[in-house]
Amino acid sequence: MPLIFAIAAGGALGALARHYVAGSIAKALGFGGFPYGTFAVNIIGSLLMGILITAFAMKFEASQELRGFLTVGLLGGFTTFSTFSLEGALLIQRGDWQGAGLYMVGSLVLGLLFLFAGMWVGKILL
Repeated sequence: MPLIFAIAAGGALGALARHYVAGSIAKALGFGGFPYGTFAVNIIGSLLMGILITAFAMKFEASQELRGFLTVGLLGGFTTFSTFSLEGALLIQRGDWQGAGLYMVGSLVLGLLFLFAGMWVGKILL
């Protein structure tokens, strides 16, 4: 299976899993509007990403398609936070603390600012 199809299949399954897992957690906990479901899938996805990349690096040989299916596809569809966490960790492991800080804080702050900007533009256009 070509890599692009493996990633697409994993992404579809990951998005469905996020929908059902986050929804189930939110329904079960549903306290005061806090996004428990999204919070949980972000943390679970980061844990799974850590397990997978360690397994691939230390023990299991996997094709590029399987790696793409599981990491970029499945976990990327489940949560993009897992990739964010991985990339931040890689910068830290390389000793690039400044880059890691800029990447992590910048992603959060600019992500929120651009979300609000998009909402503002949407209100103007609609």
